[in-house]
Amino acid sequence: MSLRTLCLTTICASSLLAGGYGPAVFMAEAQAADQPGVTADDTDKTGAPSARKKNGEAAPRPTSDATAETSRHEDMVVTAARRNRMYVSSGGDLGALGNKKGLDVPFNIRSYNSSLILNQQSQTLGDVLLNDPTVRTTMGYGNYAQLFQIRGFTLYGDDVAIDGLYGVTPRQLVSPQLYDSVQVLNGASAFLNGAAPGGSALGGNVNLIPKRAGATDITRITGDYTSSGQGGGAFDVSRRFGRNHAFGLRFNAAGLDGETPIRGERRDDVALGLAFDWHDDDTRIDMNMNYQKQQVFGGRSAIIVTGLPAGTSVPRTTAPSANWGQRWAYTDLTYLFGTLNIEHDFGSHITTYAKFGAQSGNEMGDYATTTLSNAASGDGSVGAMTDAYNVMNEATQAGVRARVNTGPIHHEINAGGSAIWEATNAAYTWGPSVAGNIYQPTQFRPVENYPPGGNIADPGRTAWNKLYSLFLSDTMTFWHNRIALTGGFRYQDILSDSFDYDTAKLTTHYDAAAFSPIIGLVIHPVSHMALYFNRIQGLSAGTTVGSGYVNQGQVFTPYQTTQYEVGAKYDVGRFAAGVAFFQTAMPYGMSEAYGTTGQSIYTQDGRQRNRGMELTFNGEILRGLRFNGGLTLIDAKQVHTASGQYDGKTVIGVPNYSINGNLEYDVPFVKGLTLVGRVINTGKQQFNNANTAHLPVWSRFDLGARYTFLAAKKPLTARFEVDNVGNQRYWASVYQGYMVMGDPQTFKFSISADL
Repeated sequence: MSLRTLCLTTICASSLLAGGYGPAVFMAEAQAADQPGVTADDTDKTGAPSARKKNGEAAPRPTSDATAETSRHEDMVVTAARRNRMYVSSGGDLGALGNKKGLDVPFNIRSYNSSLILNQQSQTLGDVLLNDPTVRTTMGYGNYAQLFQIRGFTLYGDDVAIDGLYGVTPRQLVSPQLYDSVQVLNGASAFLNGAAPGGSALGGNVNLIPKRAGATDITRITGDYTSSGQGGGAFDVSRRFGRNHAFGLRFNAAGLDGETPIRGERRDDVALGLAFDWHDDDTRIDMNMNYQKQQVFGGRSAIIVTGLPAGTSVPRTTAPSANWGQRWAYTDLTYLFGTLNIEHDFGSHITTYAKFGAQSGNEMGDYATTTLSNAASGDGSVGAMTDAYNVMNEATQAGVRARVNTGPIHHEINAGGSAIWEATNAAYTWGPSVAGNIYQPTQFRPVENYPPGGNIADPGRTAWNKLYSLFLSDTMTFWHNRIALTGGFRYQDILSDSFDYDTAKLTTHYDAAAFSPIIGLVIHPVSHMALYFNRIQGLSAGTTVGSGYVNQGQVFTPYQTTQYEVGAKYDVGRFAAGVAFFQTAMPYGMSEAYGTTGQSIYTQDGRQRNRGMELTFNGEILRGLRFNGGLTLIDAKQVHTASGQYDGKTVIGVPNYSINGNLEYDVPFVKGLTLVGRVINTGKQQFNNANTAHLPVWSRFDLGARYTFLAAKKPLTARFEVDNVGNQRYWASVYQGYMVMGDPQTFKFSISADL
C-alpha cells in the first residue's frame, strides 16, 4: 500500500471513530429493555416519547431518561439500516418518453440506486451490473475497458448514457460513486434514445443519473480497503437552501489507490462530482460537472483467440490471480464531463425541456496484448503499442410533452430532436510482437520501431461524427387508464468522416438516414399488473464500401435491428417481478462471391437472430429478507453467413443462460446487522464460429455482512464482503473473440459515517 493510500485510509477511519462512542458502548445500551407502546415516530422534536395513545391503549408510564435514550438510539439504528437496504426500482428515464414507472411502459427497465452502489462497495460500472441477470460484463481491444452484453448484443462504454445523453460518459471505465442511479433498459431503443454513436446499444443500454441534492441533507464520509493493498475514501455532502429549499448543492468525491488481487496490477482512481439545482413550481434546472481520472499499471488484459485453427480446444485456466501482462503496460484516462437539464411547465398540460452535455477526454497508454496461437501450450505473441486518444464530444436534446384529451382518450404527445457531435484526435506507435506464454509469462522491453500513425505528442484529427434526429410519438390511454397504446417514429441522420493519421486527408465519408418506427401496447388487467408488447428498432451506421469490391463506393443505409417483445409485470412497491419474451434480428456486413467472376461484393445481408426469455424479481419476499435477481435464456444464432459456412451456429461468447441472485437478510436478534450473499451462474459460451469448443458453465459466490451502529450519536455502517469466496478459476467470457479471466478472491471492507 502506498503512503498516499495509507494516509487517506487512516484519516477516514480516524474521522469515523472520533468521539469514543463505539460499537461496544452502543451494544451495551441496545440490550436495555424496549419502551412499550412507543414507535419510531412517537417522539416530539426533542426526542422525548409522546403521551398519545396507540391502538386504544393507555399511554405508558414515564420511563427513565436512560431507557428513553436507548429506545431513541435503537430507532436511529433501525432507520439508518433501512436506508442502507438494497433497492431496485422498475422504472427510469425512457428518453423521448421521459421518466416513467415500469408498469406504465411496454419496456423492461430497472434502476439500481446509490445505496446499493455504496453497500456493495462497487468500484466500476461492471461491479454494479453484477446484480443484473440480463447483463454480462467483459473486456476487449487489448486495453482495460469494460464493455457489456445485453440480450447477446454489445454495449460499448462509449454508448453508456448520462441523463439520457450519448457521448458524454467516460468511454472505458466509469466510477459509479458519482451516480444516484444506474438504469438498465433491455431491448433496442432507437426511438427512445436515437442511434448510439459507437454503433452498439442494439440489445439494451445503460443510463447513469448523477447524484443531486435530495430532500434530506447528507454529510457522509467513507473509508475503505480492498485486498491486496488498495485503500481509499469518499466524501458526500448534500444541502438544500433558500426559500422553500429551492436551491440544491451536492458535492461528492471518491478515490482509491493500490495493488489489486491480480498479481502485479495496480489501480489508482479519483472521481469528483459537483451538482447544482434550482426548482420552483413550474421550472426545474439541474446542472452537474464531473471529473474522473483512472490509471491502471501492469494490468491483465483480455486474450485474443480469434486466430486459433478450427477444432482447437479451450485453453486450461490459469490461477485466478495470475497476470500474463507486462509490468510496463499502463493506461491513463482523464475525463471532464457534465450535463445541464432545463424543464418548464406551461400550465398543467405542456412541458418543454432541453438537455445539454459535453465531455473532454484524454487517454494515453502503453498496451501489451496477447494473441494466443497454441491453446494447449499457452504459446502466443505479445504485441506492444503506445496509443494517444483524445475526444471532445457534445450532445443535446430538446422537446415538448403535451397532455390533451379527445373524448374518452387521453393523449401524451412527445416531439423533439437531438444532436451529437464527436471529434476524435488519435495517434499511435507500435513494434514487432514478442513470443509469450500465458502460463509462464516473461517480461520484455518493447521496441516500437514500426512507422507510427500520426504524432504521438500532438495527435491529429482522425474522426468526426455527427448524428441528428427528430422524433414524434403519441401515447393514447383509455378504458379508465387500463390500456395505453404508443405509436411514433424517429428520423435519424448519421454522418461520419475518417481521416488519415499522417496526412489528415479524408479517407471515408458516410452520410445516410433512416426512419425508425415504434409501436407499444400496455394492458392493466388489475392495478398492480401489466401485460405489454413492443416492436422497436436499433440503429447503427451502415457502410461505405471500400476498394476491392465490385460495388466500391456504395453507401448503405443505417443497419436496422428489429425487435419484438411481449411480457408481463407485477409491482406492489415492496416486491416486483417481470417476465419478457423477445426476438431481435440484426443485419451486418459481409463479403460474398460476385457470381463466377472471381470478384467479391460487399452486402448487408448477414443476419444474427437472438431469441430468449428474461425473468426478474426484486423486493422483500419475507419480512427482513430481500431478493434481487433472475434468469435470462438466450438462443443466439448466426442465421445468414458468408457462403452459408456458419448458418445455424451459435454466436461466439453469448451464454445460453445467465442467473444472478442477491439476498439480504436482516438478523432479527441483532439490530443493524444484515447478512448478504450473491450467486452468479453463467451458461456455456461457444469458443469459435464453428462451435467445435465452448467455455464451460461457471459459478461464483460472494458473501458479506454490514452492521449499522452509533458512534457519538451518529449512525455508522461497517461493511465486509468476500467476492469469489471459493477463489474459483474460470474463463468468464470469450465475447467477440477476446477471452477474459474471472476475478480472483477479493476481500473488501469499508466504514461510513453519516454526520
